[in-house]
Amino acid sequence: MSVEPFTIHIPDDELAELQRRLKATRWADDYGNADWGYGVEKTWLQSMVDYWAHDFDWRAQEATINRFPQFRTMIDGIQIHFIHAKGKGPNPKPIILTHGWPWTFWDWKDVIDRLTDPAAYGGSEDDAFDVVVPSLPGFGFSVPLRTTNIGARETAGLWVKLMQEKLGYGKFAAAGGDWGALVTSDLGHLYPEAVTGIYLTLPLMTGLLGLLADPNIEFAPNEQWMAARNREAQPLISSHVAVHVADPQTLAYAMADSPVGTAAWIWERRRAWSDCKGDLVALHGRDFLCTTASIYWFNKSIGTSFRFYADHFRRPWEPIHDRKPMIPVPTGVAISPKEVVMVPRALIQERCNLQRYTLFDHGGHFAPAENPEGVASELQAFFRDK
Repeated sequence: MSVEPFTIHIPDDELAELQRRLKATRWADDYGNADWGYGVEKTWLQSMVDYWAHDFDWRAQEATINRFPQFRTMIDGIQIHFIHAKGKGPNPKPIILTHGWPWTFWDWKDVIDRLTDPAAYGGSEDDAFDVVVPSLPGFGFSVPLRTTNIGARETAGLWVKLMQEKLGYGKFAAAGGDWGALVTSDLGHLYPEAVTGIYLTLPLMTGLLGLLADPNIEFAPNEQWMAARNREAQPLISSHVAVHVADPQTLAYAMADSPVGTAAWIWERRRAWSDCKGDLVALHGRDFLCTTASIYWFNKSIGTSFRFYADHFRRPWEPIHDRKPMIPVPTGVAISPKEVVMVPRALIQERCNLQRYTLFDHGGHFAPAENPEGVASELQAFFRDK
């Protein structure tokens, strides 16, 4: 299949069905939960759902997304959706930006223009990029997924084929957070000849997951705040990983049937993992949150997004070589203070050719959506001479 232009247009009957289901929600009881200690608090969720059902304008959001050039193509029998925005400059560098869960490609929306047209933001046109933002297999509009055992390693291979075979780039830059960090680090480990460098907004890379399970992992004296953040964040990330790995399909039936169930599952993580001080709406706005939930629900991609966990974690990760560092390409890492997984800098340096290490002063797990200016500036600075 060739690369084909793609425009998002959800049929009117699906929009009507979403509104019908939202208005007919059968609400669970909730009590003693003002602090969200048992999960999403009911009155907050009801307010969000009321907005989603009565005031949210999907067509307006759809039009905003569609201002970016989008495409779909088949790679190894897997349908991949992606934004491909060309840079405005004398020699734009190609870069692929990978999202995570419960992100969508749209988490990168405020970074794209800053990278493609830096001069419009007070920067230099020499820092322009050709930006490719794909939806992970089984996420968003990269559906339907009918292939099992698609994890970070397999996705890295798909991205090389997308960038080189489908789009005609030679070497390219890569960046990502959450699953995107693992996909991007696998690009650096498995395909060093294909990438000019990699940049991670989650300090989690190839070969580190097993080491992080060690409770005695050592942080430097000036990194003790990271150790404290890991202890704080552990209860916030354990539940979804457990069920997504163990029995994702069972949960998928409930989520595919209930848009409120899908939204609650997503929005709780967005709140818990963001630097929002408990006010998720103030950080992202209702429209962005409803757009994120809608993308997962319209495409029934919530279930296949769960599968990514099972297909990745059920198989042990093995390096393809024993050379040091494991990731030889130039590597940059940015750490947000409310990130959910922290890694000692020494461990990062052992595993990659670390050339840039930045501590942001704000932000959480969704760095491109929470701190787009900082992320764009980091990518421009890191890849400027590559």
